[in-house]
Amino acid sequence: MEISAVGVAATDLRRAVAFYELLGFRFPPFGDDEEHVEAEAGPGAQLMIDGAAMMTGLLGEPPRPGNLAVFATRLTTPAEVDAVAGRVRAAGHAVVTEPWDAPWGQRYATVADPDGHRIDLYAPLGS
Repeated sequence: MEISAVGVAATDLRRAVAFYELLGFRFPPFGDDEEHVEAEAGPGAQLMIDGAAMMTGLLGEPPRPGNLAVFATRLTTPAEVDAVAGRVRAAGHAVVTEPWDAPWGQRYATVADPDGHRIDLYAPLGS
């Protein structure tokens, strides 16, 4: 068994896509009326973003972000964790936990997307 996809709901699909592009994801072009977009295929689980209105219809209630990380992205180097967190901050988004060296051997940070979903950024120390 493997996790094949991670999904988040967005109140503004274009704004969410712009945020996730700061993290390094790439998306194909999509129309203004679309309610679902998937990042271009890469290694690991697929990232899907769905419109909050569509998810409300499917779930019967509005989606709500949690206070735990929704998912984590592994980056190549500790410096990349710092750089991505810096891009997120410079674009006006929240860096929830500033980059730090975790005792389990990773450079770690947590950011929040425009709808409040948390994403952990990490890279092995010494890389």
